[in-house]
Amino acid sequence: MTARTALSYRPANPELAVFVSGITSMGIEVLALRIVAPQFGSHIYTVGGIMTVCLAALSLGYWQGGKRATDATNREMTWLLLGTAVYMAVVIYASDILLSQTAALALPARYAALPSSIILFGPPTYLLGFISPYAAELSRKEGTGEASGHVYALGTIGSILGSAATTFVLIPALTVDTIGLVFGITLVATAVAIEAPSLPQKPTFASVGIAVLLVVATGAGPVAFDHRGDVVYHTQTAYQELEVVDDGDVRTMYLDGARHSAMDLEEPKRHVFEYTKYFHLPMLLTDDVEDVDNVLFIGGGGYTGPKDFEQRYDVDVDVVEIDPQVTDTAEEYFGLEHGENMTSHTIDGKQYLQNTDETYDVIVLDAYKKDQVPFHLTTVEFMELASDRLADDGVFHANVIAAPSGAAGEFYRAQWKTMDEAFGGTYAFRTSNTNEIQNIEIAATNAETDFSESDLAERNDERDLGIGLTDEVDNYMGEPDTSDAPVLRDDRGEVDSLLDPMLGQRYVIEETEDNSSAGSDSGDPAAPAVALGTAPLVIAAAPKKRTPVER
Repeated sequence: MTARTALSYRPANPELAVFVSGITSMGIEVLALRIVAPQFGSHIYTVGGIMTVCLAALSLGYWQGGKRATDATNREMTWLLLGTAVYMAVVIYASDILLSQTAALALPARYAALPSSIILFGPPTYLLGFISPYAAELSRKEGTGEASGHVYALGTIGSILGSAATTFVLIPALTVDTIGLVFGITLVATAVAIEAPSLPQKPTFASVGIAVLLVVATGAGPVAFDHRGDVVYHTQTAYQELEVVDDGDVRTMYLDGARHSAMDLEEPKRHVFEYTKYFHLPMLLTDDVEDVDNVLFIGGGGYTGPKDFEQRYDVDVDVVEIDPQVTDTAEEYFGLEHGENMTSHTIDGKQYLQNTDETYDVIVLDAYKKDQVPFHLTTVEFMELASDRLADDGVFHANVIAAPSGAAGEFYRAQWKTMDEAFGGTYAFRTSNTNEIQNIEIAATNAETDFSESDLAERNDERDLGIGLTDEVDNYMGEPDTSDAPVLRDDRGEVDSLLDPMLGQRYVIEETEDNSSAGSDSGDPAAPAVALGTAPLVIAAAPKKRTPVER
């Protein structure tokens, strides 16, 4: 085919239908994770479940379509496309309600996302599966092999385009509902194009009605009360769903439905989450506070820790945050100001350490989620890299989410053992007196050290840090039993299996008292704890239709 012929080529109706079905089916599969993740998390079971459902539904559609292909017509393909568009309106309008309802089903946590995935994405993918065998039957190509190969090629090209466009263009730029609208209108437009230029009455009226239905579903969703507070900002970034929610005087950043940072609007220097005070423990483990000049945070969120270090100590603070919109949100809603002593880097944490020649006195790793941990930031290879970037008396600090003991503590024990392999001394501190899943702070010194709890308590009394760490030191834990724990390595993907026992279990985040100023000795064990159960039950996604700010 010459360039001129290619430019003037007009695809036949079956070719157009199969190309668009490829775009839409793969686009729906990519979009599905963004719809389901805020309710059920974005761990491997959610991702694998969505892929399984979509592939199973598509295969069933291929099979059924193949059995009926001998009677295939362009009109039947029109109704299949319009039927899929109708279901896209259902997904746009009812996904929040359906997710919350299916979350209450008594299923093991690893399978919790399957019912909603089946109901939301099974039917439209099934309908689109009919298109390929129909298109092969209606193809102008001579011979079954040539027709099938042509259809497979067009469908695959469409799938590549749908996957790339959804991932790199639509999700960073549009809301989930708007992307659903784009897919729905594309299906309707394709149905009209197949019928053109005659435009029979029934398909034409149906197309107009479905287009209106899609627009209405996008603009007027079910009214629901958001128990978290007022959603002041909501967007889909290239990495996650990001929300800012105000509940009274407390502003919270949610990433994929989970709380990650909080700020007291009336008292911005207060540590709302107790675990952020533990970030100062390295100042007790280092030989001399005055020698701490350079600090690195891997993971920014609302920049609670980086802001505190910049304001409290005479240090330069570098922050590595892979999601640029998280940093933008911290600037706009959490009072982040970049100056001479604060620099943000938009890059993966491991890549930054590999590329930098900077030496740090303190490195704080705060990039883990309860159900999704970037495994390459957990391994002994990463820890050795971090050790190489630390000063000889430097301190590495990791915010780990796990239980102190039991099956839900498997990841904590493996992480402790891995860090102990790379550093000279390793210490752990619980943030809650319960045995629930919580933030466990693991600090490690580059030099060979052997601090006891009393040693750290003495240093806390002697050093004027401007923040009391008495209760934090009291939560010092002894060395865990790591005899059955693995050392995490780059070539062994064990993290997901270690996180598995935590699925569906309660996650406790301790909060400080409202009157606990940043300079006071707070952290009272009686301080309130927020118990977060399985994300579907407690941390619900904000109703998108109530979001007052979108961009």
